[in-house]
Amino acid sequence: MEAIEELALKPCTSSLYLRPFRLCYRQNGTKKFWDFMRTHDSVSILIFNTSRQCFVVVKQFRPAVYMCEVERHHPQVFQNQDKETFSRLEDPIPAVVGVTYELCAGIVDKPDLSLEEIACAEVLEECGYRVPVTDLRRITSYRSGVGVTGSRQTLFYAEVTDQMRTSEGGGQAEEGELIEVVEIPLEDSMKFAYDETFPKTMGVIFSFLWFQNNIAPKLPKK
Repeated sequence: MEAIEELALKPCTSSLYLRPFRLCYRQNGTKKFWDFMRTHDSVSILIFNTSRQCFVVVKQFRPAVYMCEVERHHPQVFQNQDKETFSRLEDPIPAVVGVTYELCAGIVDKPDLSLEEIACAEVLEECGYRVPVTDLRRITSYRSGVGVTGSRQTLFYAEVTDQMRTSEGGGQAEEGELIEVVEIPLEDSMKFAYDETFPKTMGVIFSFLWFQNNIAPKLPKK
C-alpha cells in the first residue's frame, strides 16, 4: 500500500454516492433531529475456493477508517473546521492503518440488473472469478450503517475453483479502485475472524460463522 503523501480535510455537503439530510421528528412527545446520508444498497459475496479450501476476500484502503486513526493520533485536525478551508496534516500516518479486510462487494446502482447479476460482476471485477448467476446462493439481507445510512446489503455465497479464475481481479482501475485479493485458509478462518490485529468488517466475521454452521459440516472429512 502506497504512502499517503498529502492529507487535507474539508466538510462535504454533496457527493456522487451520498446525499446528506436532516430529519426532524417527534418521539414520545419529544422533538428530535437526526442527520443521515442516503446512499445505494449493496451486495456482498462470501467466496470459497474449493480447489484450495480457502476463502477469497479483499483488502483495500478505506479513507473513513484511516481518518478515525488520524483523529486518534492527531485530534487537532478535526478542530476549527468550516466549509471554506482545508485542515492539513503535515506528517500523515502510514496508509496501512486504513486498510481493511472485506468481503467482495459492490453498490446496487444498475436498475437493469438483478442483485445476482451485480454480485457476479463484482466477483469478476474484484477477484477475477467468473461465477454463473445460477451458482450463487443467497444467504440473507440486513441493514448496514443503521445510525448513518440505513442501507440494505444482500449477502451471497459462491463456490469457485482455480479453473474459474480468468483474471487477477483488483477492481476497475479506471474508477480508481485499488484492491488486493487475499486468501484465508479454511483451517485458519475462525482464528482470523476474531484476531483484532487484522482490521475487518463485520460481514467477514458473520459470513465465516455462517459457513461453519451451514457448509463446513457437509465438507468431505479429511
